[in-house]
Amino acid sequence: MLDPRTRIPWLLVFGSAVLLESLALYFQYGMGLDPCVLCVYQRGAVLGIAIGGLVGAIYPRRLVLRLAGYLMIAASAALGLRFALQHVAVIDGSSFECGFLPDFPSWLPLHEWLPALFQPTGMCGEIDWTLFGLAMPEVMIGIFAAYLAAIGYGLIAELVNRRRRGVN
Repeated sequence: MLDPRTRIPWLLVFGSAVLLESLALYFQYGMGLDPCVLCVYQRGAVLGIAIGGLVGAIYPRRLVLRLAGYLMIAASAALGLRFALQHVAVIDGSSFECGFLPDFPSWLPLHEWLPALFQPTGMCGEIDWTLFGLAMPEVMIGIFAAYLAAIGYGLIAELVNRRRRGVN
């Protein structure tokens, strides 16, 4: 069992999120697949997961930093899952909720700060890439669910470790 009081699990989360962001950039700039608004929102969620991994890795022996990391990763993964599910609904034709401009908070205009990563240039209903018959947002549903499962695993490990140490 990976101990959440060590840096390894936190750096694994961070590294996997950086890999996903790198893949997104490869798909966009290497393969010419234009990201839509919902893709961009999912990228933002992956960025939140990466930041959560870094927060947990700062000093993983501090419970407050681990909890902040858990919270950031869980919230980002849940948001990402929501956007991926919404994206699948658009692809399936059961929803038309997809604008062209991102609606980031005014205090966090990622599309203005990092347009190369967060400026949408594509349409939500297009399927330009599949993996084993699954469109990209369907793959992202699995990825965000895996992050949520990892958070659940980490929290269970926290409880097991606390009981072993006799901490209530």
